[in-house]
Amino acid sequence: MPAGLESHSPRLILASASPRRQELMKLLRFDFAVRVSGVPEEPQRGESPAQLVMRLARAKAEAIRDTRPDVWVIGADTVVVCGPEVLGKPESPAAAGEMLRKLSGRTHQVLTGICIRHGQLRHASFVETTVRFAALSDRDIQGYVATGEPLGKAGAYGIQGYACRFIQDIHGCYFNVVGLPLAHLHRTLMQLGFPADG
Repeated sequence: MPAGLESHSPRLILASASPRRQELMKLLRFDFAVRVSGVPEEPQRGESPAQLVMRLARAKAEAIRDTRPDVWVIGADTVVVCGPEVLGKPESPAAAGEMLRKLSGRTHQVLTGICIRHGQLRHASFVETTVRFAALSDRDIQGYVATGEPLGKAGAYGIQGYACRFIQDIHGCYFNVVGLPLAHLHRTLMQLGFPADG
């Protein structure tokens, strides 16, 4: 049975409904379970993008109730920042098209907040990646939106999918743009004492 779908109770829990994060977690080869936090992903007035993703990551990790002393919980949240604007997940094809027009021909940042919870330990951090989009024509945007891929994704695109043809340059962690900075997460878990071999 694939990791993340076991009938037993692993000591590592990913607090995320994102299928992309679940697939990425499998690459770390840790035995883990998935639980959905249900935390609303709404920004608060005056907070920076880094503060936003770390707050939401913390909230997602805290929302998972498990009293076992050996359990570790990972919460994560990703946003796209274009200029002064934070682009979340589009609620409609029209909203996705508007986001893609804002990204067209520009450089933007992708931030993922990570919170690791274990007993009294709470560790929050974030990773930032810079991405440059090619200039998109209306036909490019309409065709991409028609695939349905932009819906449910921060910034209205999936770098690992059809949007790969729009990416001119990337500086930083590729997996962060997909939704989970794997090297950073693995390194942080090891530094905090997660028992990877047990």
